[in-house]
Amino acid sequence: MKHISISISGMHCASCVANIERTLKTKKGIININVNLASETGLIEYDSAKISLEKIFASINSLGYKAQPAAISDSEKNVQEKRKEQQLLTQKLRFILSFLAGLPVIYLIMGPMLGIPVPAFVEKQNFLIQIIFASIVILFSWPIWKSGAKSLIALRPGMDSMVFLGTAAAYFYSLILVIISLFTKNSQLELYFESAVFILIFVSLGKYLEALTKGKTGTAIKKLMGLGAKEATVLRKGKEIKVPIKEVVIGDIILVKPGEKIPVDGEVLDGYSGVDEQAITGESIPVEKKKGDKVIGATINKTGVLKIKATHIGVDTVLSQIVKIVEEAISSKTPIQELADKVSYYFAPGVMIVALIAFIIWITLGQPFAFALTIFVSVLIIACPCAMGLATPTAVMMGTGLAAEQGILIKSSRALEAAQKIDWVVFDKTGTLTKGEPKITNIISIKKHYDQKYLLGIAYGVEKNSEHPLASAIVKEALRQNVTPIEISGFVAHPGKGVTAFFTPVGSKEKTKVAIGTKKILPQNSISVETMLKIGNLERQGKTTMIIAVDNEIVGLVSLADTLKENSKEAILELKRAGIKVAMLTGDNKTVGDAIASQIGITDVFAEMLPDQKALTIKALQFNEFENLKLGNWDLIKNLPAGRQGLKLEISNSHKRVVAMVGDGINDSPALAQADLGIAMGAGTDIAIETGDIILMKNDLRDVVNAIKLSRYTIKKIKQNLFWAFIYNVVGIPIAAGILYSVTGWLLSPSIAAAAMAMSSVSVVANSLSMRRYKL
Repeated sequence: MKHISISISGMHCASCVANIERTLKTKKGIININVNLASETGLIEYDSAKISLEKIFASINSLGYKAQPAAISDSEKNVQEKRKEQQLLTQKLRFILSFLAGLPVIYLIMGPMLGIPVPAFVEKQNFLIQIIFASIVILFSWPIWKSGAKSLIALRPGMDSMVFLGTAAAYFYSLILVIISLFTKNSQLELYFESAVFILIFVSLGKYLEALTKGKTGTAIKKLMGLGAKEATVLRKGKEIKVPIKEVVIGDIILVKPGEKIPVDGEVLDGYSGVDEQAITGESIPVEKKKGDKVIGATINKTGVLKIKATHIGVDTVLSQIVKIVEEAISSKTPIQELADKVSYYFAPGVMIVALIAFIIWITLGQPFAFALTIFVSVLIIACPCAMGLATPTAVMMGTGLAAEQGILIKSSRALEAAQKIDWVVFDKTGTLTKGEPKITNIISIKKHYDQKYLLGIAYGVEKNSEHPLASAIVKEALRQNVTPIEISGFVAHPGKGVTAFFTPVGSKEKTKVAIGTKKILPQNSISVETMLKIGNLERQGKTTMIIAVDNEIVGLVSLADTLKENSKEAILELKRAGIKVAMLTGDNKTVGDAIASQIGITDVFAEMLPDQKALTIKALQFNEFENLKLGNWDLIKNLPAGRQGLKLEISNSHKRVVAMVGDGINDSPALAQADLGIAMGAGTDIAIETGDIILMKNDLRDVVNAIKLSRYTIKKIKQNLFWAFIYNVVGIPIAAGILYSVTGWLLSPSIAAAAMAMSSVSVVANSLSMRRYKL
């Protein structure tokens, strides 16, 4: 299976989107396709053994659109950006020229109504002037006519088809009347040249404004793309050479001076500095960087000079991956959008049928042909599938862009919709709620002459030879306190128990055996009741306790704990205030799990969990099997329906709960995949990040709350957009069909219908653009 992002130009409305998707879905080998009107892109999943990329492009091009691979390199993106700018300029020019060409027709029609005199020689050539300038307006609007006619012939009508039908009917009907008048000498004609002119002018204006506002919704992506450095200072043959960023290769040694952007992802070889990573993580405080640390491209070196080795370049950098995630999120669809697309597919043919029925009804009721034609044209013109097509993608573009600026990467529109329906948020413990780095919390002396500093020196001397994470914590604390390690010999590691070695105690001349580890490191029943009580007390606080024994006699205790992240408690409190239930999963023992959970206000703790049990726990919560979960009835839980089946199907089930999982490790990936929404910590493993639907680049748990808030706000905007798009058509089409005429005598003119149609799309996009003012 292959995934590809493509660029599609020439789309005008939601019907275009539906036509492309439906056509491709009939092709063998196409697994899934999402076309986005606002960004003019398509995300395609296909089987390359059954269909080639060339055939996919050919299928799209045969519908009258232009498909090509999405830009990857900066130069390709610049070319596409310039092409869009040129298209915008062309649309602006078409509107201006159409407006100028339409002025004589507008003057001839509106002049007498407004009391503006029309010279006699102009009045004499009235019909000829209207024909000439209406034809010029049509010429400037020819792409609309061409697109509309092609769609009609292909039996895939869209917005342009309705504009074409309406303006062509008005233009040719008027032209035929003028030709007939040449033979009948009748100068009292009811012409509709001005309707065709007004409609095409307003449609041209609408297309220009739509393109202008659509361009602004992609501002966040443009900002992200513009964050990267343009050149790098590379050390080659002992010399500093400035090269364009595209010429940097993996393994290059790069110098980054204070104030410069780090050009690519890499590893610090030499130097010390503070690096501003706000562009990537959203965190404003500079991060300390020294030899061996990783650095991210597009971040800013603040103080010292850094010498780095390039490890990731081009599309493999963190920045490029962020841009890719945001672009794919924009191209994906929510179930709401899929519904709107289905409606849009039938919308244009339906409106044409309504227009034809209205025309026939008014003719049957005895109204003149000209009256019925006005109704026909107005119905065709006022209908606007564009607004429905733009309602969701423009809001998604703004929402995912805002999130990315805050260091929250939302990988799909589905994740947005899932996030705003959350019932449960389940957290992994280590590395998610906690820092994942154990620290010494207590050093307790049991025997005289073994004070805290001496005990730490013994532990340091022994544990500096171990690779265990707890040993690393002891070494770090000893270095922090500037403690001198004891001299040891005969170091032996005892897996699952601890380590032993030999040293010479203070005041002694003989080597003595020292053991550091769990209770298992000592012979059975060799620990006093008093010491056991101390160990038990520490463990109830969530601390792992290590015994230090000399000649099998306990001389001290060292307890370590994985400390909570600074904002864990605040994040949990915010979720509870929002009415969301919170739970914790951990592979650690229940005593430690409960101790950590009690500090942050979590009451539901599931401890001693294997990776597959974590996934089953998520499934049990999804299907409200809380009792079976508490009892550990894994077989019953396994028999529940398989994995994530999609919100569309399962949320309708009143027993279904929407569950989010927050994790960072490889062992969390099954649970992240099972959850309706997987939230991965940005500092976690690649597998967890790949499996998650949302990535928190700042590793700040408050961003779980922010992601939910932002998703709710985005979905609210989508619903507003869709409401106004649908209500506009629901109200506008009957009015255009003349429903008010029999009551008020008022009839909607095609010109006003064209203006209303043009403004409907702009208003939807403008509502999405207002999201820029949203503050988390």
